[in-house]
Amino acid sequence: MMHQTSSRLLRMTEDDRPFTRGLQCSEQDFKDLFSTLMVSLPLTSHRVRFTRIEHTFTTEEAITNLGSLKFSQSNRMPDPKDPSRIVTTTTTTTFSMAKEMARSVCMRFLEARFVESVEGKTDFNSRGSVWQLTPKGMHILSRFCQRNGIHQKHVNELLDSPKNMMQLVILERETETDKLVHDEATVQVLFRRFAGDTGPNLKVHSSGSDSDSMSDYATGLIGVRMQRSRRNDKEAPYVFTGKAAYDWLMDCCTTVDKREIFELANSFIANELIVPAGDERQAPAGTAPRFAASKHVLYAITQKGMRIAGWVTSPNGSVHGDGTASRVVPNGVVRDSNTNRMTVIISDPALRLLFREYLRETHCEENLAFYVEVRSFLAEYERAKRDTSSPRLDIIRETLASAYSLYNAFLAPGSPCELNIDHNLRNALAGRMTRAVGEDEQMLKSLDEVAVLFDQAQSSVFKLMASDSVPKFSREPKYARVLRERNLEGLMNSFASASIS
Repeated sequence: MMHQTSSRLLRMTEDDRPFTRGLQCSEQDFKDLFSTLMVSLPLTSHRVRFTRIEHTFTTEEAITNLGSLKFSQSNRMPDPKDPSRIVTTTTTTTFSMAKEMARSVCMRFLEARFVESVEGKTDFNSRGSVWQLTPKGMHILSRFCQRNGIHQKHVNELLDSPKNMMQLVILERETETDKLVHDEATVQVLFRRFAGDTGPNLKVHSSGSDSDSMSDYATGLIGVRMQRSRRNDKEAPYVFTGKAAYDWLMDCCTTVDKREIFELANSFIANELIVPAGDERQAPAGTAPRFAASKHVLYAITQKGMRIAGWVTSPNGSVHGDGTASRVVPNGVVRDSNTNRMTVIISDPALRLLFREYLRETHCEENLAFYVEVRSFLAEYERAKRDTSSPRLDIIRETLASAYSLYNAFLAPGSPCELNIDHNLRNALAGRMTRAVGEDEQMLKSLDEVAVLFDQAQSSVFKLMASDSVPKFSREPKYARVLRERNLEGLMNSFASASIS
């Protein structure tokens, strides 16, 4: 049996962010911690005011389990050298934390809208308080279970319930810093979902846009709650409250921190997609307007915002005013090079976000997920190679554990998200991953070999997406207009020209 172990002792930074081994806990680590906790809980029914609520848990259960949380991921396969022998590769991740730390982490789950109180509680001070997962929390748990092949009865019952309808916007993050990407193009892609790409989500009564219910955006497929401007402003006829915007961005995206909400909302303002409305329209001289998450502050969709959302079209069919249909293809460049298209999509956060949504709709998202995760793994590998601090072997062991986690999820025979890769490469991976890792310097050699094979697997998946998914994505009517606006063909041709020059 191959067994890789990763143990993490979580602490809090001064600004209440979890961190491990001196590093801030990434957004993915945070979601994995949440999902691991949910899988560990019985999620039974609890009585609240004479009613039994299914799939719930108490404060005491959550804090107790967070004290020592273990998650194992295993895969059984025939030994490539001896098919009569079964080899099991297992990775075990252990989170441990003190009681007050566990309480703080639970509060972070609440603030991130992963869970909500059944009783209207706002903290985890009462041991008997009852909590349930929000649609956002269920979506995150569902992705975790799918990736790791978890099929526990109590979890399946929750995820099979009608409440699990959320389609979160999977926001792009910078690999090195884990910060949200909010360049103009990516902000515009997010804004289309925020505004509602089928038109404004209008409510008859103005008070409707201030609802406190998380079920307002249970599917994530409708835009922020809006109302018509009472001023009959033709330039900005649709308004919404700061609170409604905050709720949508927190409920419908993979945001985990309220600071990220303000970043995104201020990006909408900076890109002139929304403007303060009503009495807030006039900002003090010399200052830029800043977003306020208040139900008493109104914001309006600008004309530019309405064009970006697709509610109105610009005269030449391009939001940026530069039609792409007449662009000349440079000599020597193959116009329909899907490899070049794929390279541009992978490199462009806005296009990558759209491509991910397309792959999710066509049930192929695991290909992009693997590509991105391997990119992070290889960056982690390079850092481990450069690191000369002590204990270096612990860092290498952690990196190897990440590799086994990836292998068990995507590459091992029968894995939950098994990818379609070359037979010889699959055998080479199986041979390496089922072989003993060794200790000390041998461990680094093993990691080197694993990194080479993962790089090859990543290239294989890249080619598969380029040949199979990219052509269909490029032709999909739902995304055609956005691809024209992003000028995919022009970007592709520029890339190809640079490659052959």
